[in-house]
Amino acid sequence: MWTTATLRRAARLPVIGAPMFLTSGVDLVVAQCRAGIIGTFPALNARPQEELDRWLTRIEDGLARAEAETGRKPAPYGVNLIVHDSNPRLAEDLEVIAAHRVPLVITSLSQPGAVVERVHAYGGLVFHDVINVRHARKAAGAGVDGLILVCAGAGGHAGRLSPFALAAEVRQFFDGALALSGAISDGGAVAAAEAIGCDFAYVGTLFLAARESMASDAHKEMVVAGSAADVVYSPMFTGTHGNYLAASIAAAGIDPEEAAFARPRRMDFAQGASKPKAWKEIYGAGQGIGSIGEILPVGDIVERLDGERRAAIAALCAS
Repeated sequence: MWTTATLRRAARLPVIGAPMFLTSGVDLVVAQCRAGIIGTFPALNARPQEELDRWLTRIEDGLARAEAETGRKPAPYGVNLIVHDSNPRLAEDLEVIAAHRVPLVITSLSQPGAVVERVHAYGGLVFHDVINVRHARKAAGAGVDGLILVCAGAGGHAGRLSPFALAAEVRQFFDGALALSGAISDGGAVAAAEAIGCDFAYVGTLFLAARESMASDAHKEMVVAGSAADVVYSPMFTGTHGNYLAASIAAAGIDPEEAAFARPRRMDFAQGASKPKAWKEIYGAGQGIGSIGEILPVGDIVERLDGERRAAIAALCAS
């Protein structure tokens, strides 16, 4: 039976590696857990559906090997489920997740009531993505164990609110776990998330350029070369606002400025022209990419986070 406290104690750092569509896979999750942070991936990355069971088995085997080799128990792992009714795999994926007793299930896009009931039945935890207080209240009412505050600057689908505003308002009515997302790319930002009352930092973009990431070489190179000014917030590609790399938008033949001012709608190319695919051709990334200067193994990234976090906390205590 997992609790927020046991989840936190099982990790070396209060960090969840965010599930990134098309780029988080078995190798990344195992490396993150082995390094001491909670590694996660979207269920939809395992394709076809039958592959999900194999991915979970490979992750569990990899973590067992890591424990045997090091004598230390790796951090737990999690799986992201899109609970919107447009996801035809939801029921099947949930049954596979339950069979493996996945410690953490992260739900997105719709209310997670049925998932909460199923996951709690085997002793797992459910955290839900939210971008505003209205969504947070609904998810809290559904009985989730934690809320992931997806704030301004987060990679992929992201909200507009400051983390200071959203965290303070949500804490007024929710006493479960809070994970903070939004341009967290160094250990000082992890410490800042803790300082404003969050239990975890939710870190995605920092691991896009990790050696173990499934991101393409072109995607990794754009992340390493980019800065916050190269991130465009647009609803053009999925109908929902998200943060994308301007260079990938331009490579698809679209003016990044046009994308930035687009109205929320799906793209509609006339005369059968091919439509750029979000995430595969239009690359997601958060505003924290300016802190990413090279492609590194996950272990090195986590070591750096740990050192920076400790230094930030020590500096605050000394001031």
